[in-house]
Amino acid sequence: MRCSHKITMLNLLHRVSLPLLLGLLAPVSVPQLSQAADVLTPTVPTPSPSAPTAISTPKSTPTAIPANSSVTQPIRLEISRSKRRVTLYQGDVAVKSYAIAVGRPGWETPLGTWQVRQKLRRPIWIHPMTGEAIKGGDPENPLGNYWLGFWSNGKNWIGFHGTPNPESVGHAVSHGCVRMYNHDIEEMFSKVNLGTPVRVIP
Repeated sequence: MRCSHKITMLNLLHRVSLPLLLGLLAPVSVPQLSQAADVLTPTVPTPSPSAPTAISTPKSTPTAIPANSSVTQPIRLEISRSKRRVTLYQGDVAVKSYAIAVGRPGWETPLGTWQVRQKLRRPIWIHPMTGEAIKGGDPENPLGNYWLGFWSNGKNWIGFHGTPNPESVGHAVSHGCVRMYNHDIEEMFSKVNLGTPVRVIP
């Protein structure tokens, strides 16, 4: 009897539909499954058919760019041989003008647009005719303590420098170089970099 009872129960189980068996199990709601796995698959709420879903677009607030930008305008130098002045420009604005001495007749400071190619402290001076050298820092060194070279013919150089003879500034007395008061060349040296344009006009 027991065996036939078991067979009867198995026959009964075969006749029961799958949905009925699933219904007998304890139901697990979809939100519970979602909550259990929200780290991997977050639950997205389903909108009600009667209530339209509003899609919100993040509002972007335009950022104002200040008028005084941090972009620095480039420095350039302009030498006027006739006025015996060099003017330092930042962009198109004249920042400062310095008194200079320029080349004497036959040794004129060359006209044209050049650029700073040498920037030296305590430069050595070599006499263009005799080749005599005077070391940097020597009180007799006609270049002073700062040198900004902007022109060369492959052998000789022309540039800005200080001088132990401040009375020569304002005249056409050099071998083509641009002499400046020592305090002026020191100041300009700190503002000028290699590649700074140098324009020489009559």
